[in-house]
Amino acid sequence: MQALLSVSDKTGIATGGTAKLLAEAGLPVTEVAEVTGFPEMLDGRVKTLHPRIHGGLLARRDLPAHMAALQQHGIATIDLLIVNLYPFAQATARPDCTLEDAIENIDIGGPAMLRAAAKNWQDVAVVIDPVDYARVLTELKAGKIERATKFMLAKKVFAHTAAYDGMITNYLTALADGSEGSTASVPQRAEYPAVLSVQLAKTQELRYGENPHQSAAFYRDAKPAPGTLAHWTQLQGKELSYNNIADADAAWECVKTFDAPACVIVKHANPCGVAVGGTAAEAYSKAFKTDPTSAYGGIIAFNQPLDSAAAGAIVGNQFVEVVIAPSITPEARTAFAARQNVRLLEVPLSKQGNALDYKRVGGGLLVQGADAKNVQASELRVVTKLQPTHEQMQDLLFAWKVAKFVKSNAIVFCAGGMTLGVGAGQMSRIDSARIASIKAENAGLTLKGSAVASDAFFPFRDGLDVVCDAGATCVIQPGGSMRDDEVIAAAAERGIAMVFTGTRHFRH
Repeated sequence: MQALLSVSDKTGIATGGTAKLLAEAGLPVTEVAEVTGFPEMLDGRVKTLHPRIHGGLLARRDLPAHMAALQQHGIATIDLLIVNLYPFAQATARPDCTLEDAIENIDIGGPAMLRAAAKNWQDVAVVIDPVDYARVLTELKAGKIERATKFMLAKKVFAHTAAYDGMITNYLTALADGSEGSTASVPQRAEYPAVLSVQLAKTQELRYGENPHQSAAFYRDAKPAPGTLAHWTQLQGKELSYNNIADADAAWECVKTFDAPACVIVKHANPCGVAVGGTAAEAYSKAFKTDPTSAYGGIIAFNQPLDSAAAGAIVGNQFVEVVIAPSITPEARTAFAARQNVRLLEVPLSKQGNALDYKRVGGGLLVQGADAKNVQASELRVVTKLQPTHEQMQDLLFAWKVAKFVKSNAIVFCAGGMTLGVGAGQMSRIDSARIASIKAENAGLTLKGSAVASDAFFPFRDGLDVVCDAGATCVIQPGGSMRDDEVIAAAAERGIAMVFTGTRHFRH
């Protein structure tokens, strides 16, 4: 048997570098240059691109014409190929990586050999992943590499080279014109690629999907954006479920938009309590008061380190599935020691997030820029003669941040840096307003003097009348309805202040 090895990851173990390592280990080695009759050329860009290599990989042993051609040209068969590719992902992950660095980390000869060997999988065993070395060695010692193993290895190669090319495509697509510093983090309309390449690696099988009769797995982005949930470290608890991950993502994306210590409690992907406070414990206490019933079995996220005070409050208050924070103190972990099923996750905090948002539809994928717009006070337009006070403006901005993460139609009542009532997911905006009011009443919270956010405009005055009847004194909404004048007049009639954001936050 003749094997060719060309690896950048020499774990578990030929071009020059690999040959040197093997020779030092006392193994008989022939360098590729001796086989091809050519030295490495063009600063190493040309090493294995030669008929003596590819002929040995591609020749079918069951075809006499192929074997005769090899004999005629003095080419030996290659029965085992072990290759791993230039570390393009690692190189481009470095903050100081230039376009030139990235280009030099694009492997050419490696993928060519891998694909050749995988195409001829019945005759050549091809190994791309060091994790497979042990299996291949075991079978070699037993006499032969099994057909099923060869086929599995070939499939793995094609998946790997496809992902590798996809990474390169995505990196280059994000560069506006090939010049340094021209990275575009969020594509404009004309910059969505003609073919979308997404690289995802399965990191864990899940017990089941959204429902027990559905199977599921979690796939991690090859290069997840900073601050996204995929960077989690689980400190304790049962395995995460499909619904745990979906709800945890909603909670984490919401909580990291706040600067002050904040807590978000999520149930079925909707915030049921959100608050800011002087400490994590205070923020949690306020968030829990919004809807203690819905908080049961929920997901709790913090944008501050989770300390013993906040952990103790959670343990004393409720049953919880997942708790997420940038860090969790040893004292906080001790507080959860008696609740070993509770999943504790640490996620590095960053306000960055995914540049693109994906939604699966039958036979296709909807792709859009992420809803990363955060309205500032200076961007708001007061449309009533009555101006909101400074305190009201703070409540309006808080309510608006929360409304972005509530399923449409969304109505959110807030006051004093906490949600008072959340109406989510109704087909009618007026029904969402009524539900939010009922939620506050059930929790024993008054809406008198509250601020209200609506994720989209009020098409008629009826929804506005409902929130005013509940006690709201100021409203924030996008505006843009054909009946804006009617709604503004209704606000003036009811004696409330109203501001327009000019930005809608539908969430489906």
